[in-house]
Order: sequence, then C-alpha cells, then structure tokens
Amino acid sequence: MIAKSLRDYRRSLIGWAIGLSAFMMMYLGVYSSIKQSPDLYGAQAMAKFPGALKDLMGGLQDFTSGAGYLQSVVYQLFVPFLFIACAMLAANRAIAQPEEAGTLELIVTLPIDRKRLVLDRFAALALGLLAVAAVTLLVTWVMAEAVGIGVTFDRILAAHTGVLLLGLFFGTVTLAVGAATGRRALATTVVGGWALLGYVVVTIGKSVEAIAWLKWVSPFHYYAEGQPLYQGLPVGDYLVLAGATAVLALTAVLAFDRRDVGV
Repeated sequence: MIAKSLRDYRRSLIGWAIGLSAFMMMYLGVYSSIKQSPDLYGAQAMAKFPGALKDLMGGLQDFTSGAGYLQSVVYQLFVPFLFIACAMLAANRAIAQPEEAGTLELIVTLPIDRKRLVLDRFAALALGLLAVAAVTLLVTWVMAEAVGIGVTFDRILAAHTGVLLLGLFFGTVTLAVGAATGRRALATTVVGGWALLGYVVVTIGKSVEAIAWLKWVSPFHYYAEGQPLYQGLPVGDYLVLAGATAVLALTAVLAFDRRDVGV
C-alpha cells in the first residue's frame, strides 16, 4: 500500500520538487549581485522598511549576509508555505479525495485493515515529502556554494529539516481532517487558516502583546524560533513538531477506523 500510494503521488511530488528547485535556483542565483550592493540591501537599508512589514517578513535582516538572505528570502515565508501546499495536496489524495470520488468505498471493502491503510498512506506522505526535501536541499546547497552564501551545510540542513517537519505537520493535519470528515475542502480550509494565522501570530505577534501568547499553538514558532541558520539544529523545537505530528497521525487512524465511509 505504501508503494502504491507513492506511485499515486509521484507526478505531483516530482512537479513540486522541480518547482521548488527552480525557485531556489532563481532566488539564490541573484545573491552575488545583492551582496555587492550593501547600500540597497544592507542592514541600514532594511531598517528603513515599515515596522509591520519587517515583522511580517521575519525582521528583514541584512540581505548582503548569506544567513540573512537565506532566512529572509528563502526560509522565512516562501519555501515553508510552498512546502505546506505540497504536503496539503498530497495528503488530500490519501483519504478525502478518493472518498469524494467514490473510490475509497471500494478499497475499504477489501481485506485491508483500516488502521493499516491510514498508517501506510501517512508513511507514503512522509517518504514523499522527504524525497522532495532531499532534492531541494541538494539544490540549495549546490547553489549556495556556487554563489558564495557562506553558510555551512549543517546549518542549511538544520533549516531544511524544519521545512520538512513543518510541511509534514500540516500534511498530517490535512490527513487527520480528511480521515475524520472525508471532506477535502474542509481539510484545506483548516490547514490554510491555521498556517496563515500561525504565521501572523509569530511575526506580527512580536509587536502585539494581545496575540503574542498564541505563539505556543503556532507550528511556525517551533519552526523558526530556534534560528537554525544562525544557531544550528533546534532539537527541542523540532521534537515538538515531530511529536505533534505523531499525535495527529494517531488521531487520523482512530478517526477513520471509527467512521462510516458509506459501506
């Protein structure tokens, strides 16, 4: 079942791997010219941006430094949300999409344990996202070396691990909602809303005390708070993401096992 699920995902995952790699190559490819323009992209230039915009973009750090450029342009907003979208679309294909199409009813009539079905599809989701992350990590590292980013491989690996865990978390949320309801639109809405609000809380929330406390329920807090590009692998924060993902996977298994799928 894992192999079949991976075959079902393969075209989508290959497309996402190519698209994300192209994004990395495009944005990292211009770093050399940015590094040579400190008047336009240095710390003093970034300080002129409005405070709300700086908060939303994670502080808009010095673009001329390798770590600052990677953090602000690559790992702060665009790549995490693209990876979340990839995970969400793949996870919807596990339960909700085939149920809405009417094909899941045929599968559950076969002598296949429901718990095993969900676990296998979760495993396929995790392996598929891992493959996309591995490809894009390689592209990022090669490009970083080519343009002289000056960030060591272990720091890039730490940041990329966070992207993988964040994507897998939201992918598992999608899987759990789909397993509990069989509704793709609802799963997409829940994930989209949680991701957007979670990002706002940990960025703008730094300047707004009324919502600052909500950071503890935002996956983005555990993704970015440890600043892996500067400080290395934040083991504690990443373990929280991994643990929450495991709980959500168990929730998906139990929810699907107890629900009437129409047979």
